[in-house]
Amino acid sequence: MANIVAIVGRPNVGKSTLFNRLVEERKAIEDNLSGVTRDRHYGHAQWSGKFFSVIDTGGYVTGSEDIFEAEIRKQVKLAIEEADVILFVVDCHDGLTDLDSEFANELRGTKKPLYIVANKADNLGKALMANEFYALGLSDHEIFPIAAVSGSGTGELLDAVITHFEDEGEEDPDAGVPKISILGRPNVGKSSFLNALLGQERSIVTDEAGTTRDAIHTRYKFFGKDFIITDTAGIRKKGKVKEDIEFYSVMRSLRTLEESDVVIVMVDATRGLEAQDINLIGLAIKNNKGILIMVNKWDLIEKDHKTMNKIKDQMMERLGEHKWIPIIFTSVTEKQRIFQAIELAVKVYENKTRRVTTSKLNDVLLAEIEKYPPPAWKGKYIKIKYVTQLPTKNPVFAFFCNLPQYIKNPYTRFLENRIRENFDFEGVPVKIIYKNK
Repeated sequence: MANIVAIVGRPNVGKSTLFNRLVEERKAIEDNLSGVTRDRHYGHAQWSGKFFSVIDTGGYVTGSEDIFEAEIRKQVKLAIEEADVILFVVDCHDGLTDLDSEFANELRGTKKPLYIVANKADNLGKALMANEFYALGLSDHEIFPIAAVSGSGTGELLDAVITHFEDEGEEDPDAGVPKISILGRPNVGKSSFLNALLGQERSIVTDEAGTTRDAIHTRYKFFGKDFIITDTAGIRKKGKVKEDIEFYSVMRSLRTLEESDVVIVMVDATRGLEAQDINLIGLAIKNNKGILIMVNKWDLIEKDHKTMNKIKDQMMERLGEHKWIPIIFTSVTEKQRIFQAIELAVKVYENKTRRVTTSKLNDVLLAEIEKYPPPAWKGKYIKIKYVTQLPTKNPVFAFFCNLPQYIKNPYTRFLENRIRENFDFEGVPVKIIYKNK
């Protein structure tokens, strides 16, 4: 990844608002409550034909006993190490604070291009107050008064930032890369799974439910395959969501599902497949996503050689007609089968994008149909003459016949089962349509 801009500063100065302004999308959660952003959050932006990545970070606080503050500081330091340009955001309304001065000490030794961004300069008077921040002792670095909410002053800031970029970069380095998202209830181990895969603390992990708030996107390579894996906030029942921040976190998670190619629904082995998990699976099917169920915390289950099959059978019973969804049992803490889970997710993506030639489809399926033709309806015989896979993002098969309106759901399920038996579409919803010929 080239051309990286990190947005840093103390809590509640408008870092996420500036991030959303630069990426031209409301990707980061904004709230007047401090400490909303916790993990590093990435997005893509462009200015004057130059493309770059932007990192939003949590508010940097020292001397706090809050469970998250030490982890947020680690995330901020990682973002600073990764960045090519640093934007140190301060607040014109509050003026210079002790927290700003403490954070300035952290930045004082950096040799990277650094700009002080005096946010909330909504009028000329506030903009003039930006001069107060020269007292930070970072006199070598220019101060830019801006208003992130309206975008005022951001143009001049970006003009200065892009002078440090040697090339134009890719328009969107993530374009066309498969997207895999991890969804599930709170505290099932989603962030721990991502960290275990990457071998670094990409997401903050605590025992407290609701630790992850934004959707955390990470580019990942596995056995020569490149894809984006996204950690999301835990999704609870709608009636249990009381705070606005959690509501927006859940909305980000659901939007991530809609933007994904494959969804890993993570389930707590000690609780089994719950109603909320079934709802998530149903939503993924509705959106034509590849799906797999990852049963985590398998190390906490007392088991013998029959336990896995027994629990798998119980889950399959709950899935009903969706028995094509693969299930894998893992332990993230023990790193048991976590790479097999990713391997399975990649396989599901390959199944989702699989194309079966028309000749092969007809050779196999017309022979199956001849053995078991559609039931006659009111004395009229239905003859399927031809089948082809349509050029869509998801597997859709068109069956051409003389009386498509008389084919019922049981026969459609029969055809779907024959497709799945003869061609590998494990983990992928298959759609069948009938056309008159």
